[in-house]
Formats: sequence, C-alpha cells, structure tokens
Amino acid sequence: MSQKSTSQKKPRRAKGEGSIYQRSSDGLWVAAIDVGYVAGKRQRAVGYGATQEEAIEERDRIRDQKKAGLDLTKKPKTVADWLDEWLLIKAEEERSPSTLDRYRSVVDVHLRPGLGSVRLDKLTAKRIRQFLAGYKGKRSPATILKIHAVLRAALSGAMAEDLLTRNVAKSVTPGGGSRDERRALTPDEAKTFLRAIKGDRLESVFLLAIATGLRRSELLGLRWSDVDLDGEALWVRQKLIRSSQGLTIGSPKTHRSKRPIPLQRVGLLALRRQKARLAEERLAAGEAWKPEYDLVFPNTLGKPMEPRNVNRRFEKYRAAAGLDWLDLHDLRHAFATFLLDAGEELRTVMDLLGHSTIRLTADLYGHVLAPRAREAAKGIDQALGNLA
Repeated sequence: MSQKSTSQKKPRRAKGEGSIYQRSSDGLWVAAIDVGYVAGKRQRAVGYGATQEEAIEERDRIRDQKKAGLDLTKKPKTVADWLDEWLLIKAEEERSPSTLDRYRSVVDVHLRPGLGSVRLDKLTAKRIRQFLAGYKGKRSPATILKIHAVLRAALSGAMAEDLLTRNVAKSVTPGGGSRDERRALTPDEAKTFLRAIKGDRLESVFLLAIATGLRRSELLGLRWSDVDLDGEALWVRQKLIRSSQGLTIGSPKTHRSKRPIPLQRVGLLALRRQKARLAEERLAAGEAWKPEYDLVFPNTLGKPMEPRNVNRRFEKYRAAAGLDWLDLHDLRHAFATFLLDAGEELRTVMDLLGHSTIRLTADLYGHVLAPRAREAAKGIDQALGNLA
C-alpha cells in the first residue's frame, strides 16, 4: 500500500474573501477583492500596505464597502472631485450666500490644495490629522476648527450619497488645539470703552452689543419693526450679510439664532438715543432717505451700513481707551461673561446668545464657570461638616 503524502493542501478561500500577496518587484503587500464584471471584464478592487497586517486591514475595508453596497467598479473619486460636487449640492439646498462663500473659501484655500489629490475612499483619519497638524502655529485655532468642520460636513455628505461607509473626520480632534480662552472684558474696562465712544454716531451700536450680545451682522440687520421699546424687548429675525452679491439681508445663522432679547435700562437707552439721532439724519437726507429698509443702524441715507466702517470706528476707540487687545466680537463675550458672573444659568446665556448647542456655550465660557464651580463645591464641606 503506497504511503499517502502527509502534506496538507492549502485551504480554498471562500468566495469574496479576497486575496493577500506580496509583490516581488517592490515587496509591497497587495489586497485584492473581486467586485463584479463591467462590459464582460472581471473587475477587482485593489489596496496596498507596507506590511501584511496593513494589507489585511485594507482588504477588510474594501470588503466592508462592498457589503455596504458601494459600487466599487466606478472610477474612484478624489477628494477634490467630491468637494466640487458637494458645493453644488449645498448651492441647490439654497444655503445662504455667505455660508456658501465660506465653504468655497475653505475648499479653495485649504482642502483642495491639501487633500484634493487623495482618493476619497482612501482618505484616512491619520492623513487628516497630519494635514491639520501642518497648520499648527501657522493659523489660529479658530481657523483650524473651521477647516475641520467643513471637511467633516463634506464627508458626511459623501456618506449620504453612499460614497463612503464612515466619516473618518469625526474621529479626528483638530490639531490646532481648543479654542483660545478669551480675555474677558471687565466692567471697569467696559465703562472706559463706553466713555471713549460717547457722542460718536456709532455709540449705540457698541452699547447695544454689550447690552444684548448681538453679533455685528445681527445689529446691522436689526429693524425697528423688531423692536418693542414699551415692551422692553427686541427680536432677532434677520442679519446683514456680505457675499459675492454685495451687502444683502438674510436669515440668521441658525434657527436658534432667531430669538427674543429682553431689554434693560442700558439697551433701552441705546435704542432711544439712536431713534432720536435717526430722526435728525432722516430730516437732513430728505428725499434721499430709504425708509423701506427700516434699519435701526443704517448709513446716513437709511441703507445698510458697511460693516467694515463699524470695525474701523471700533479700532479707533479701543485704542483711545487703551484696550488694544479688544476685538469687536469681545463685546458679545462681555455680555455673556457679565451674566455668568452674576449667577445666570449656562442654558439662559446659550438662549440669549443664540448658540446652536449648550456645548458650544460651555466651550467658550468654561473659564468663567470654573471659579464658580469651585465656590459651589464648598457646599459639600458645609453639608458634611468637619469630618477630619
């Protein structure tokens, strides 16, 4: 009886399992999976890795895409290809011109040059981390956060179109670090600034910014029909925006940005002064005045005011007040920090600022809450007494 060979045959791969092999030409490991036939020709999706383990991971990724129903026989899109499509989709969704301009700016200046040549389905969290890390020290943390946010939104859109099975940007923490902790304007510094602007045509703009926390765009888009002086309240219902079409009136930033704001003595004073000033300017302008805009803070002819003129005037008076570090947006932050220091709840401040989430408010004002939290923690000692 002949002796049977003791050697074992290599087990047959299951259908669709794919193959892993090392290329003799350069030692690179290759993962390949059959993905169907196009025009009678067998098609394979191929991935590569420096090691066998990396190739196995690549094979599994391709297999997951196939199971998810992605058409792997199509010519692969690059990140740039998808970003162009995504911008068209956003335009069809009737996004505001300013939002579209912001998306295009981030895509054209940052994403397309940095990641555009990468295949969309090959984009990894590691590649995104390296890309964002390259901006550290060169761009502000806020800019890095914005770049990451636009990329994350674009990749979510790719998932909605069944081009990706997961959004790798969501697992990346932007390399720019957290938001800068803003230096908070103190009440005494606020009074110094307000004394510096006293009597200026734009005095009420800056006074109302501190008194209500409105954004510049919301202040310049505010109408008298949205102000109730007797009821001591105003409503944010529109804003002034700049786009490729020039200065236009548009909807607020988010649905939560449409909000009522109660008015106290300081805010009411600012608005009453402004109403008296506009009555004089309207009389001086005569027929050139444009009453149809109904703006609280227009230019001298009743039309929308150039936002850059507000910034220029602000920069003049902050220097006069010795507050060179102060930014116009810091007046909005002063409103929030004054309320939090007075003991208001974070949720209340979130609603008044029109933030989309309480997390955003907490991220911005955590430095204000920390001392209060420490004081609150002393209540444990008071409750439990001296146990030492």
